[in-house]
Amino acid sequence: MNLGQAMKQEYGHTALGKSLIILTLIAIISGCAAFEAGNILGAVAGISLIFQQIPGQAVVLAIGIIAGILLWNGSIGQIATLLGFIVAFMGICFVVTAMMLPHSIGSIFSGAFTPGIPAGAEILVLGLIGTTVVPYNIFLGSGLKHAQTPSEMKTGLLIAIGLGGFISITILLTGTAIAGDFSFEALAAALNDQLGPAGAWLLGIGLFGAGLSSTLTAALAAAITAKSLLAKTTDSEKWVENGVRFRSVWIGVLAIGLLFGLLQLQPVPIIILAQALNGVILPIIAVVLFLLMNNSRVLPIQYQNGPVYNLLTALVVYLTLLIGLTNLFRALSRVLEFDLLDQTTILVVSFVIFMVLTIPIGKNIFRKNS
Repeated sequence: MNLGQAMKQEYGHTALGKSLIILTLIAIISGCAAFEAGNILGAVAGISLIFQQIPGQAVVLAIGIIAGILLWNGSIGQIATLLGFIVAFMGICFVVTAMMLPHSIGSIFSGAFTPGIPAGAEILVLGLIGTTVVPYNIFLGSGLKHAQTPSEMKTGLLIAIGLGGFISITILLTGTAIAGDFSFEALAAALNDQLGPAGAWLLGIGLFGAGLSSTLTAALAAAITAKSLLAKTTDSEKWVENGVRFRSVWIGVLAIGLLFGLLQLQPVPIIILAQALNGVILPIIAVVLFLLMNNSRVLPIQYQNGPVYNLLTALVVYLTLLIGLTNLFRALSRVLEFDLLDQTTILVVSFVIFMVLTIPIGKNIFRKNS
């Protein structure tokens, strides 16, 4: 079963469970749609850094047509292979750029192990979390057709997550070339001063690759998520890849991105907002995944994690809850212009929620050991 099917099996029989499924579906698809606008505009920004004379609307339409053709004619497997090549090319661009820039290794390690959140940067931090661990990728990964053993899949995940983290680091290091207010144009100018014309070209190509790959990923993930949460055994044939229902979801997500792109809204605020939305959704998906991973009706006991891995997963889920709630309340406090909850209260609330959620996991571990 993929994640959506497991959720339906376990939670689809009660009103609360059905509400959770509907909330997840709305959150994932709306997150994909919001992300799509940033994806397309990010790709447009990359092209515009290299070819300033091309109108932005023309680039938006071109990206939409390319993405539409690939999604319409390609199978999920073919699109996944194409995405691999695009992401690899994008990664090379950012790795080369980051290596060419002068950096203080001491400062990098110091900032990595003693992080801090500058005043007013809560939404940005939440966005970084939301874009590093995108919730819809969990549905996308579990919804793809796999022919691997669990051992092979673990190895693949180790490589993918490791490379993804490394590329994220190089993107952040590339961004340090600029001081002050951020924009793609300002970063390109800074790279041009430090590295010459090659810097702006590498940034432009990297942005375009990131935007195009994410444009395909968000649309495909929305369709796969909808299929996994909505398809029934009796009508599964209506959710085939070339069917009306499956295509209507990714077409809708792609169309929303194209609309925002044609309106030429500024890409950076849209990207940050979309990523922040994913950062809020992430704790919900993390909790659901943790519960299902320890549910013997979903996952046979021999495939469930042992105490050490469960403890590490619990720590990740708790930190996800804590960070998500902290940044959500901070962002709401800024909008409403008064403090909703102080940090101590958020810490207690996060811990209480986490302890309640661990009750069914504890029961399952007790049954497993007995």
